[in-house]
Amino acid sequence: MTIIRLSTIATILPYFLAEEKRPVIVCSTTQVADFARQVVGDRMEVKCILAAGQDPHLYEKKPGDAQLVATADLCLENGWHLEGNDWMQKLATQTGRPIVTCVTGCRPLEVPGADEAMHDPHAWFSCTNAAIYVRNIRDAVIELDPEHADEYRTRSALYLDQLRTLHSWIVREVNNVPVDQRVLVTSHDAFNYFCQAYGLKSATPVGWSTGNEIGAGITPQRRQQTIDSIREHHVKAIFVETSVNPTMVREIAREAGVKIGGELYSDSMGEPDTAGETYLGMMRENVITIVQALK
Repeated sequence: MTIIRLSTIATILPYFLAEEKRPVIVCSTTQVADFARQVVGDRMEVKCILAAGQDPHLYEKKPGDAQLVATADLCLENGWHLEGNDWMQKLATQTGRPIVTCVTGCRPLEVPGADEAMHDPHAWFSCTNAAIYVRNIRDAVIELDPEHADEYRTRSALYLDQLRTLHSWIVREVNNVPVDQRVLVTSHDAFNYFCQAYGLKSATPVGWSTGNEIGAGITPQRRQQTIDSIREHHVKAIFVETSVNPTMVREIAREAGVKIGGELYSDSMGEPDTAGETYLGMMRENVITIVQALK
């Protein structure tokens, strides 16, 4: 029988307790949360307000959200109004928690607004921009926990290599689609950065947001322009999104005489234990779905 002295327990117990209490990062979106986990590993606890399949444009704050954010040592948001009515900024301000906007440093694409152009917030769909998100998160957690800076830099370096590999693979895959067939029709303007980075043309009946912010919403003109673009380019298929009601796109598909090519991950990643539960997985599955339907 092994006997452990009380004095020994008293000596080692603080170390176990210290290991149990990790810094907490609270993220707005699933993509941002995944980037954070790639950087911090098990060193910090990463929580996310949005669940898989939820739309950040339409999300409304719940009573428990403020309680969750109040536990954070650091908050992370996408930014550029992806979080409808800036709900993550408001939660961080309300609870007095520090917040980092991950899109900072990306070169924005412009989308129409009522008075002036606005920044398209869906920047993560370019792997180059995703790398900027990761660097912003890396720098923020190093500032929070400088003692383990080398760990965060090492994890980030590996993940940035994976993003470069993903970028090259997407380029090769999209090249399998004839140039005149590279038209991506989806529920709303979430894929402009993807299209710019990988040589496709985007067409959608709805603006940059599925909510009621400035610049959002379907108009008869946009709907007809989308149908005309489908017919003009003899598009083989159009796509629904996991976080957006598919009814409108299905109606457009029937009217334009094209098939639904599949479902794409857009403003949210996939459920746990699905192929799209990570950023790398959602991008991979999106590209496979798009290429197989259009080529």
